[in-house]
Amino acid sequence: MAYDVTEDLEAFRTETRDWLEANCPPSMRTPMADDEIVWGGKRGEFKNPDSKVWLDRMGERGWTAPEWPAAYGGGGLTKEQNRVLQEELRRIKARPALFSFGLWMFGPALLEFGNEEQKKRFLPDIVKGKTRWCQGYSEPGAGSDLAGLQTRCEDKGDHYLINGQKVWTSYADQADWIFCLVRTDTSSKHEGISFILFDMESPGVEARPILLVSGSSPFCETFFTDVKVPKDQLVGRVNGGWEIAKRLLQFERSSISAGGFGGTGGSGILGPEEYAKIHVGTDSEGRIADGDLRGRIADHKMYAKAFNLTVQRQTEQAKAGQQVGHTASILKYGAAKMNQDRHELLIEALGTEGLGWEGEGFDEGAMKATRGWLRSKGNSIEGGTSEINLNVVAKRVLGLKDHQ
Repeated sequence: MAYDVTEDLEAFRTETRDWLEANCPPSMRTPMADDEIVWGGKRGEFKNPDSKVWLDRMGERGWTAPEWPAAYGGGGLTKEQNRVLQEELRRIKARPALFSFGLWMFGPALLEFGNEEQKKRFLPDIVKGKTRWCQGYSEPGAGSDLAGLQTRCEDKGDHYLINGQKVWTSYADQADWIFCLVRTDTSSKHEGISFILFDMESPGVEARPILLVSGSSPFCETFFTDVKVPKDQLVGRVNGGWEIAKRLLQFERSSISAGGFGGTGGSGILGPEEYAKIHVGTDSEGRIADGDLRGRIADHKMYAKAFNLTVQRQTEQAKAGQQVGHTASILKYGAAKMNQDRHELLIEALGTEGLGWEGEGFDEGAMKATRGWLRSKGNSIEGGTSEINLNVVAKRVLGLKDHQ
């Protein structure tokens, strides 16, 4: 049924509210701990059984990807209907049913560049959380200069053969499939790259977790040794992968800006203002006693509010069909700085409590904040370094020329 007028949207709101009340379990209307995040996939774990119920119900309705076409498993909603859906989800404080690189990055790119067979094959399982994807982009010698990647993909007649290495591959050890940039032509840098998909259980694929200074890590180094890939898993044309890569990076940077970074510290962490009142103290008016710290926390809160409103505007523009373009680079840079500044304020507010790592004598939330502060150092690297994003802004937005 199509809802094109106010009365129809109100009918849709009523229908949606009734469905959510009947189908969202009570435990899915509570704050979510770090270890309760649902990534889906063949190896997906559900600490809370209701998480599986909630994912299955939302996935079956297509509401994990509300505006994707129903033909590919999505909800088929208009942007107005989706706005109503999101309002109703917020009203009952519903947890996200699924976190997924497939939803945020790969799926939108496949909708734009994939053929009909590929869309029908891969998108429905993303919507239902049956397949977990990882991203094969950066390499040891091709991070900031992504187009310098050297992972080889050779045409062997009835299949492709892939050899090479990727690094910082988030959750590669947990993923089912990978969307990967490979070199199909060594005579041209940008025009010699292709975009290909393959199963992480393919012979010759090995993922090794990387330990970070924060003590835990989603990142892996990933090795490909004579990996055979069917030809129908190439997306777009041979040597046409750079266009897809750039578009997907826009989706990635937009999703990072909208959803935050790893290193937020998770549940159990108060904000800088709350910790400052506990550890720095308050004045006679109940304000943070240290005026300088109070002012910097206020500045950060205003920046965060303005930033979030900007992200909302950009999201609405994208849903309206407007080209987001290089705005994603601006927002990704801003999000990295904002998250790092927040963690600096947290650690300053904690004082000596911020030295805690493990053991008795330290608040659990404070120890999470310390680890989150260390983890946040990577925010200006992942999803495109801050330097690269500033270069994009300088060249593509401000129109500045390279220095000669």
